[in-house]
Amino acid sequence: MTGSDGSDCLEVWAWRHPRAIGSAGRCVGRTELAVDRRKAKRLAGRIRTAARRHGLPREIWTSPLTRAADVGRILRSWGWTHRIDARLVELDFGAWDGRRWNLIPHAEVAAWEADFVHHAPGGGESQADLRTRVTDFIDGLRAQTDVASPSRTRALVVSHAGWITALCAGDDCTDAGRWPKPVPTMGLRRVRLPAAKAQAAESAAMTSGGA
Repeated sequence: MTGSDGSDCLEVWAWRHPRAIGSAGRCVGRTELAVDRRKAKRLAGRIRTAARRHGLPREIWTSPLTRAADVGRILRSWGWTHRIDARLVELDFGAWDGRRWNLIPHAEVAAWEADFVHHAPGGGESQADLRTRVTDFIDGLRAQTDVASPSRTRALVVSHAGWITALCAGDDCTDAGRWPKPVPTMGLRRVRLPAAKAQAAESAAMTSGGA
């Protein structure tokens, strides 16, 4: 795949999992929650349709958490390759995880907002940690990319709101108030990235005003 500037691109199609049962009003990161199988099958159907329409690979990467992995398991039953990768898991909210948002002290939330990138909410994982995981996963995809084969320059993912938002935001967003709105459940974000790590570094340098 080639970008508008003629450079080779890696395109990530990232879907958020279906709404988890019992998640309303709760801080949900690594907490395991089930999803309605009908909704998981509906999302799997959307992914299959997109793959047929756009010539995408019949390979799906998912978080190991049930609400994402169930979609991959359905696709696997339809003949797809299902790859589970721990780097796709949601942000770890530590002691907050699974609690109702209205029971988490306001001062703790304010501390996170004040140092959005480096503070670890609930003593869990910071946004910087999450971005490291996202980057590591993308670099792994780049290592497998064959620019001569269009199917190898596109990757399909089922992950979580935090992970997908971090992918979309990149490293430039450091303010909680400017953090992009999360993708809705079962929603899709398509993100184009340089196919080679060296191109990515060059792109970042140009964006930040470097040579």
